[in-house]
Amino acid sequence: MSLDVTRAELHLHEARQRLEHARTSRLAQLQALGETAQSADDHLLSEQRTAMRRVLKEIDEAFARIEDGTYGICLGCAKPVPAERLEILPYTRHCVPCRRHAT
Repeated sequence: MSLDVTRAELHLHEARQRLEHARTSRLAQLQALGETAQSADDHLLSEQRTAMRRVLKEIDEAFARIEDGTYGICLGCAKPVPAERLEILPYTRHCVPCRRHAT
């Protein structure tokens, strides 16, 4: 096995670990939001639940990109997303410049 293959496998293993951590954290947050008592802030809680579900979907999509070999490739420009960005936001689909253009 070549050193490049080993590095790539290690990179994907680390990405999976970061994604699992992100998923676990978001599921715990979603559960905590579900246990929050009903109040006048129901709209805010609903928005937070929606945001958590959206992130969980993005995490699932990132796992799919790992499986199909496109993880770490920007969907906007098709260039590699910098490793630093993937460490901070492992489920990101875009590099920073493409994300800025998308908003």
